[in-house]
Amino acid sequence: MQFEQHEAAFRRAVRLHSRRDFLSGLGAGIGTIGLAGMLNPTRALGGPMSESPLLPKRPHFRPRAKHVIQLFMPGGPSQVDTFDYKPQLAKHAGKRPDSVNRKSLRDTKNGLMPSPFSFRQYGQTGKWVSDIFPHVGGCVDDISFIHSMHTDIPEHAGAMMMMNVGALQPNRPSMGAWLVYGLGTENQNLPGFVAMSPRAQPRGTLANWGNAFLPGAYAGSYVNLAEMKPDAVMRDLKNTHLSTPEQQRQIHLLEQLNRKHLARLEKDQDLEASIAAMEMAFRMQFSVPEVFDISKESQATRDLYGDSEFAKGCLLSRRLIEQGVRVVQLSLSIDGYDIAWDTGHENIVDGHARLAKACDQGIAALIHDLKARGLFDDTLIVWGGEFGRAPTSEGAKGRDHDHYGYTNWLAGGGVKRGFSYGATDEFGCSAVEDRVHVHDFHATILHLMGLDHEKLTYRYSGRDYRLTDVSGKVVEGVLA
Repeated sequence: MQFEQHEAAFRRAVRLHSRRDFLSGLGAGIGTIGLAGMLNPTRALGGPMSESPLLPKRPHFRPRAKHVIQLFMPGGPSQVDTFDYKPQLAKHAGKRPDSVNRKSLRDTKNGLMPSPFSFRQYGQTGKWVSDIFPHVGGCVDDISFIHSMHTDIPEHAGAMMMMNVGALQPNRPSMGAWLVYGLGTENQNLPGFVAMSPRAQPRGTLANWGNAFLPGAYAGSYVNLAEMKPDAVMRDLKNTHLSTPEQQRQIHLLEQLNRKHLARLEKDQDLEASIAAMEMAFRMQFSVPEVFDISKESQATRDLYGDSEFAKGCLLSRRLIEQGVRVVQLSLSIDGYDIAWDTGHENIVDGHARLAKACDQGIAALIHDLKARGLFDDTLIVWGGEFGRAPTSEGAKGRDHDHYGYTNWLAGGGVKRGFSYGATDEFGCSAVEDRVHVHDFHATILHLMGLDHEKLTYRYSGRDYRLTDVSGKVVEGVLA
């Protein structure tokens, strides 16, 4: 009887496999390979991970700011209707004067169009600002305006990629991912980079905050501000099957097993990264709901920011950087439209006024709040879209795209206050003085964060990549 049992066990161990068995095993093997790829992304991404990729890193030199809040205005806000005052437009309304320095504008059917909004001077600097931005106008003494921005093409998708990833195609890491790669983050319980928008994601979606070929730890985590329940603001954080003590026991057991395995391997960077990722996912269950719960703010603070979804995003931006998050990108959308400011084609009057109302109070409140809490000098605020708009009319009330000259601005850590840099021509057509390309803009942001844009590189597919590609220079004129 004992012999028969052994013989049966032997036959089971060495039995021949059918074709079905082979295919079944092969399928399971492919799944295992896929799981391995998810847990060990670094080989596919072309570079090694450190043990804790999000730990703070030493900058190249002393930084002037520690955090970045990017207030992204997708769709192309019109410079001549916001912050680049051009009184000559009213004088030459409907005309196509020879002094307009681009043939495409001289030949336009409808001629120059003055701004439908009034401008007035604000602050001690007497900066001219459109009346659609009265709250931001009250902050001009804290802002450095760059009136000479220009980019490569006047098409939304490509220009947005240029502004957010430094290239025309969505195959490069985003600026936020580069910053976290270069500097790490100060809070290991939260992502290093958070991207937010009210309802609609900006065109290009994930590419605007993605990591591309950088290790996955540096990608931005997206938050839809319309889903403002603190416990549901990021998907797949809550474990509905296990209690917190059970999760803790499970995490501890996995950690012990992994550490024993790691000790036998001596050093395995992929396994170390996987351990860190699992531990952070567990910690985020508790830290994310806490930081996104704006009910913890006083009523006075909430009133300061206002009720719009973008204003809530501004308040959350302050809460996030206050908790050590390195980069926050907050994009403006309205009514689910991903390139909100593009309503300027049909109607500058209604479209721009409505969009400015949605973001003006929140932006100013963010500046005031950061200053009141002693965070302004450590935080770099970046405002702007992917390009501007032509000073000529497109139809009765609208303007077409213009990538030859537009306005972005910086505020906070390391930049001059109450300052204007560069200029467009007398009609706001093109940048003509101290021109600033997007690569220059990115080089300046990295510099303010203590990073040399030429040294912040990552080797992938046989070459060293960087945010500024093979160009870019720091705009020394805006540095404090």
